[in-house]
Amino acid sequence: MEVGREVKNLNVGDRVVVPFPIACGNCAACNAEAYSLCENSNPNAWMAEKLMGHAPSGIFGYSHMLGGFAGGQAEYARVPFADVGPLKVPDGIPDEKVLFLSDIFPTGYMGAEMCNIQRGDTIAVWGCGPVGQFAIASAKMLGAERVVAIDRFRERLDMARTKAGATDIINYEESDVYDSLMDMTGGVGPDACIDAVGTEAHMPGALYAYDRFKQALMLETDRPLALRQAIMACRNGGTVSVIGVYGGFIDKFPMGSFMNRSLTMKTGQCHVHRYMKPLLERIQNGEIDPSFVITHQMSLSDAPNGYGMFVNKDDNCVKIVLKP
Repeated sequence: MEVGREVKNLNVGDRVVVPFPIACGNCAACNAEAYSLCENSNPNAWMAEKLMGHAPSGIFGYSHMLGGFAGGQAEYARVPFADVGPLKVPDGIPDEKVLFLSDIFPTGYMGAEMCNIQRGDTIAVWGCGPVGQFAIASAKMLGAERVVAIDRFRERLDMARTKAGATDIINYEESDVYDSLMDMTGGVGPDACIDAVGTEAHMPGALYAYDRFKQALMLETDRPLALRQAIMACRNGGTVSVIGVYGGFIDKFPMGSFMNRSLTMKTGQCHVHRYMKPLLERIQNGEIDPSFVITHQMSLSDAPNGYGMFVNKDDNCVKIVLKP
């Protein structure tokens, strides 16, 4: 698939969506459509190699280890390899329908796609933030019979059920996640589990306190609470799909469960370029309207207040769109 070449023919006033990974379009990774692993877009690859062994691509608005590129949510940004990444938006489609093609819609979709969903499958999704919402919607779109949404915020669980298409919800502060999933699946467990939470997971109990304590002592970088639950709950021979971001090292990884029960893990920063055109077609065909996740719209100058609102979960905030 040729990616983004029509951007050369842009006119003044045309709209484009820019993917969050930066890709050259010509290296071995890009030729394999693994764009978030581009070999030429991260000028600080040596930093990532020290921590990870090998370096992924450069990423907008991320750490210096991944290039230090500005512009994650800027009014203006320099776009390297601009003839490869950006996708021209067709006339007549509102910004809000295509905005999330840059990141969270493809990420949620890739999380569901990695589950290799078959007819009749049950998929459990940890985390009902914006990415989790799209993972839920994508799992339904790809044919899952049952999608279980797991979170603790009522507004997110309500959105998952009424807008994303979740068939069941679990509030992990009110019910034990493992026991609830076993009850729902006759003791078998979900066919695939999606971790859309990542490094800053939360849960009641001693294990959360343990992870927080180790983080405070800088003995652990991430809190893999959702990942641990997903592994333990997934059915024998099932798939654990990880789209929640992890930055470094975790403790108490249940490797014995993972190995002895023949689980498969699939993960990665999203290869956004691969999914932009196919997902745009789904939007144009009316299969999904990604704007369902938007709960607030603000000016770019209000971004600090918006971040505070999102972090503190004020006013039932799930997703804010910033408009320059």
